[in-house]
Amino acid sequence: MKKELTVELLCKEASIFIEAESAHAEPSLFGVTDGKAVGTYLEHKFQSYLHEKYNYEEGSSAKGIDFPKLGVDIKVTSIKQPQSSCPFKNARQKIFGLGYSLLLFVYEKTDEQQTRTAKLNILHNIYIEADKTADYQITTGILNIIENNGNKDDIVAFMQDHLLPVEEIQALQIAEEIIENPPKIGYLTISNALQWRLQYNRVIKEAGKVDGIQRIR
Repeated sequence: MKKELTVELLCKEASIFIEAESAHAEPSLFGVTDGKAVGTYLEHKFQSYLHEKYNYEEGSSAKGIDFPKLGVDIKVTSIKQPQSSCPFKNARQKIFGLGYSLLLFVYEKTDEQQTRTAKLNILHNIYIEADKTADYQITTGILNIIENNGNKDDIVAFMQDHLLPVEEIQALQIAEEIIENPPKIGYLTISNALQWRLQYNRVIKEAGKVDGIQRIR
């Protein structure tokens, strides 16, 4: 009987998987420079590895994340520019987090000319809990306003200054919610775009030092 997958087991298996994958020579990735293709390869291989051992619901583009029942999404990125895209829902994600956790794989790819294979050395594997997935500058800025006895008008002005994609009425509603329930500090950098652009340099630096950001490797 296969076990049910849990977040704890997911992180444990990620640790085992990346040890093997970092030593693996892969012909299909030789010469590939498209980060999306590398990410798809690694995600599919990890999912196949997990399916051999565990029962779980695999996500789809309709469900939005890779492990919907666990509330976890996989992100794969190169160390050259550790970032990825993310579906845009609303401006609240910058303040209160994405709404799910991230399992981050940061790789360094090298091509071996003689064997015409590629290796993905997984330099960083990090689990980021959902409540740490907001934007660092936005959350720390809002918390500074609250600390300085700021009110909802100050928070709305801050959101406008930082070009959060939000209408004025919604901004007031969010500001009232923030006064009632201040956000936790997030550790992503989230750039405005048609899709959010998530940047991970701070997460890589802080992994293992901050509660909720677990360094697996």
